[in-house]
Amino acid sequence: MICPKCESHYVKGITVCPDCQTELIPFAEYEGNLIHPKDWVIVYTTDVNYEADMYKANLEGAGIEVLILDQNDNNFPVPGDFSIIKILVKNSDAEEANAIINDINSHSTDADEN
Repeated sequence: MICPKCESHYVKGITVCPDCQTELIPFAEYEGNLIHPKDWVIVYTTDVNYEADMYKANLEGAGIEVLILDQNDNNFPVPGDFSIIKILVKNSDAEEANAIINDINSHSTDADEN
């Protein structure tokens, strides 16, 4: 058995991942669908959570699978948040994702000028 979210392996009989509470699936069902870092590319970085969420929603609305890598550590609160949030998409979607992000940014600039 394997957790499709965190990719941890478990013995048969365990049905829920104790780390992330996700329902486990048989390894054979998941094989070939593993996430590999080399398959993903960073298309945008920000330090604002809501901005990352907005870009993610727009990209997913266009049918692009998105991963958010938030390097914020909530265990050590620091005055002012200087963590970097990375938005990643599959290599095959990078060109379309960049076009969408550039379109959003060009409209944001137009709105700021008015």
